[in-house]
Amino acid sequence: MTISKGVSGDVFGGLTAAIVALPLALAFGVQSGMGAVAGLYGAIVLGILAALFGGTRTQISGPTGPMTVVSSAIIAAEIAYFGSFEAALPSIIVTFVLAGLLQIVMGLMRVGQYVRYMPYPVISGFMSGIGLIIIITQLFPSVGLTSVGTPLNTLLTLATAVVNINFSALLLALGTIATIYLFPKVTKAIPATLVALVTFTVLSILLELAVPTIGEIPQGLPALHVAAFAGIEWHDPAIIIFTALTLASLGAIDSLLTSVVADNMTRTQHNSNRELIGQGVGNAIAGLFGGLPGAGATIRTVVNIRSGGNSRLSGVTHGLILLLILLGAGEYAAQIPLPVLAGILITVGIGIIDWRSLRNLRAVPRADMVIMLSVTLLTVFVDLLQAVGIGMVMAALWFMKQMSDLAEEKSQGHLLQQAPMIQADEQAWLSGHEDRVYIQHFEGPIFFGFIFGFNRIIREMPEVKTVIFRMENVPYIDQSGLYALEDAITNLRQQGIEIIICGLQPQPQAMLEAIRLIPNLVAADKIVRHFDELAPLA
Repeated sequence: MTISKGVSGDVFGGLTAAIVALPLALAFGVQSGMGAVAGLYGAIVLGILAALFGGTRTQISGPTGPMTVVSSAIIAAEIAYFGSFEAALPSIIVTFVLAGLLQIVMGLMRVGQYVRYMPYPVISGFMSGIGLIIIITQLFPSVGLTSVGTPLNTLLTLATAVVNINFSALLLALGTIATIYLFPKVTKAIPATLVALVTFTVLSILLELAVPTIGEIPQGLPALHVAAFAGIEWHDPAIIIFTALTLASLGAIDSLLTSVVADNMTRTQHNSNRELIGQGVGNAIAGLFGGLPGAGATIRTVVNIRSGGNSRLSGVTHGLILLLILLGAGEYAAQIPLPVLAGILITVGIGIIDWRSLRNLRAVPRADMVIMLSVTLLTVFVDLLQAVGIGMVMAALWFMKQMSDLAEEKSQGHLLQQAPMIQADEQAWLSGHEDRVYIQHFEGPIFFGFIFGFNRIIREMPEVKTVIFRMENVPYIDQSGLYALEDAITNLRQQGIEIIICGLQPQPQAMLEAIRLIPNLVAADKIVRHFDELAPLA
């Protein structure tokens, strides 16, 4: 397929992305509890501002599945506390605006570069959990019933849904799902999601089906909610800040992962920190207009690029087209059946699940499998941010264990008479001292995960007169490793053992000098750059 360039490509890419975004924005708005129009407001404001100020030229931004799931939880919690949506609205607005401001701070603090350190099992488990949440929470709307909230509540009350099924609603939802998956086999020129939305909305109207619909959508431009900051009841500032941080962090991850996809397709390099600033500006302003928070949207970005979008103009065009739709098509959108939107969201949830990882569960390391499944279950049944935090801790602990085991395995010591273990430069060293010299090789960083193994090595060291620490392959030593090394050398010195350190790299040497281990415990003349610089033993 030939991708057109220039303004025409951007306009067509933005138009196509807007067509794909419309039903998703409406569906996410309904799912959030703020109404379909909140999804449109978010898609319009964030779509335009993130395109202008962000760091990925072809990215299309708007409400996404993960962001909507978190937003829904925040909205439900605020409504439960205040008793009504109207009373909770100021707190919700402030939380959304604060999330955007925190993203701006993240960008200014150059946090974007650290997202690449997120382990894949954590990302996989989190995304699969988000997908399952979307699917489970749409089970009731897909059969014409009101959602009962959390996935756990939904699963516990499924019997109610079975008894009270609205079969007209179920047929609309199933027809929507089937169309989204089957229509691309006919043609990909028209987005299947839009075809399903229009087809089953018209069918519902013509057949006068008794199914719930979106209902009235406000016409015209959205109003600014600046007064929310004056009318907010700070029932618990810590909760508002924590939930805003959850949104900001998730939006950052969601957006930057999409930026990587865009880079791969366009052979460009995004600016991660500028992208966070752009997303933050968009989410903060969208929040002021009562819009749903969002992030870089992978599917819409891919559609934009494949349709010819190659600059920021495509993202701006996408937002402006949605604005025109908002201004002129509200009365038609009000008649869209909720089961149709539920069907669209179920396909979104299915698409978010990391099926590749699930297929390869038996092939990946067991620890990665445990981490992924744990994060998935915690995401669905406990809390999204806690799931990511626990997953990161599990991944870090596993990584440290692997690295410490590897370092311990490779950090071998030997007496000079142990010929198979002697290196070439050691063979040429002074003979006649085979039973009095012990050489300890270190491989990799000496860090807190390696301390247990390091202490075991020192304890099991044979009785000798001289110990040589070969540290040519130690690029880094942390505080734990530094003090463990100091304690070991102190202990050896107390036994009358001479210490020689060979091949110190800059960072470890600076650390040893900073705590005066050199020269207080190891004299400067006992520090050599290369093994062949060692003076003969007396």
